[in-house]
Amino acid sequence: MKQLLILLLGLLLSSTARAHGGEDHGDGPKAGTAAGATSFSVAALSEKFEVLLRYEPLEGGKPADLRLFLSDYATNAPIKGAKLTLTNPEDAKLKWAVTEQEPGVYLVEGQFPVNKTYSFTANIVAGEQADLVLLEGIKVGEKLPVAAMAPVAATSLFSSWKTILALAGAFVLGIVLTALLMRRRRTTAPVSTSSPAVYENHA
Repeated sequence: MKQLLILLLGLLLSSTARAHGGEDHGDGPKAGTAAGATSFSVAALSEKFEVLLRYEPLEGGKPADLRLFLSDYATNAPIKGAKLTLTNPEDAKLKWAVTEQEPGVYLVEGQFPVNKTYSFTANIVAGEQADLVLLEGIKVGEKLPVAAMAPVAATSLFSSWKTILALAGAFVLGIVLTALLMRRRRTTAPVSTSSPAVYENHA
């Protein structure tokens, strides 16, 4: 019986290990844009300003709407009433309209001609402060990584089912082996052939 239990334990462990095969538990590099995100973003700092540019996927040759968030570097307070002039080092002919929507939030409207990576040079004038900030890595034509996560989720689900099936198989195998062992014990049990003692009464 002890050998049977060891055998069952070995089968269970090997089945579970195979069910988890191929999984990556390492701390590899993560993508810059989180899975499930609905927009891209780039940021830049200067000695006076913090600038965050957020945008949904862009396509070359189509109207582009971006949100620019402007705040004070020292206090992190949103800056309202700033004058923003945006130009592109890759194409100086591009024109952009900047409209303040609320304090510290500005709508940037224009159009990128083709799918490639662009930059914004932002000339910022806010009261008595002025500075130039470069926003790099605006990827026109790039898709969000939502679709790329679907196969990963499917693989994880498949691995979970494999684990369940492996455990169920090991359990059923244990029941079958136990039943066979009990049947064998009943078959090979010794049978007594001695006759009961007979006592005669000679009274």
